[in-house]
Parts: sequence; C-alpha cells; structure tokens
Amino acid sequence: MSYINLKSPQETTGSHKKMFDQIEKGFGKVPNMFLAIGNSPAALESMWASFGALSKGKLGAKLGEKIAVLVADINRCEYCLAAHTVLGQGAGNTAAEMTAAQAGESSDPRTQAALNFAARLVKARGQVSKSDIADVKAAGFSEEEIAEILAHVALNTFTNYTNVAFDVPVDFPAVPLRK
Repeated sequence: MSYINLKSPQETTGSHKKMFDQIEKGFGKVPNMFLAIGNSPAALESMWASFGALSKGKLGAKLGEKIAVLVADINRCEYCLAAHTVLGQGAGNTAAEMTAAQAGESSDPRTQAALNFAARLVKARGQVSKSDIADVKAAGFSEEEIAEILAHVALNTFTNYTNVAFDVPVDFPAVPLRK
C-alpha cells in the first residue's frame, strides 16, 4: 500500500485528465508511479513533459533505458528498475545488456563512458569534476549529449524518489536490486 493515495484518473478533469489519457495511451494503462505523482497536476506535468522531451533527444531510447536501470539500482528504486528493464528491452536492448547496465557495465566503450558519468553524477550528487566531463567527451559525446545524460539522471532521480518516498506498488515484473 502506497504512503499516499493513487489518484484515480476518473476523478480528474481538463488538462489533468488529458495527461492521464496520454499516459494510458503510451503504456496501455496508467502505471502506479503516475497515479502517485498525479496527485499534483503540476508534478505530473513536470514528469510527463520530461519523458516527452528526452524521448526526442540525441541519446536514443536504448542508452536512456540503460542509464535508467543504473540510476534506479544506485538509488535503490525497485519500481524504476522493474519498469525500465521492461522498457529497455522494448527499446531493443537484450536482457543481458540491461543486467550489465544495472551493474554499470557495458561491452561498448562509448556506453561504458556514459554509464560511468551517470553513476558519478548520482553518487557525487552532481559534484563532478572537469576530468569527469573530459572523460565522457573523450568517449565521443558532444556537450549536447552530455547535457542529456545529466537530464536523464535528473529525471530518473525524480522518478526514483517518487517511488521510494511514497512506497509505490510495483506494477511491472520484479527485478532484484544488486545489493
């Protein structure tokens, strides 16, 4: 049972209901995370708009989902780990690639650099160094792409905190955290 009520989309009207309708269209149902954060139309709009904006980014869904499972594991978010494991495989990653990403590992050097940078951002709470930026640039990432990695980390931290703080029931197939 969640620490806060899961908002029923049937109780909403106007733009609030429209966002729930868009989410249901995208997922085939409204996942519990959106029902929890949807208690606030402004918070729901912030989260949903961020997902929409990053879906149009340069990084692509495969890398974005790998970053998401890594951040979820570091932040101990079972909900996001479960959801993004499913979404990552839907984006074209194998189950083995998603498991490796959860551990911060990739056989591709460019992806490895992105995962290293994302992990550094989370663990250092954004206090990265000039050499951390240089490392990800040396792997071939542009400044636009580096900004997107940071945006993915920020969005996933938002979703992780939503699910952990409110103890949102997981409505995706469970994936165990590493530790």
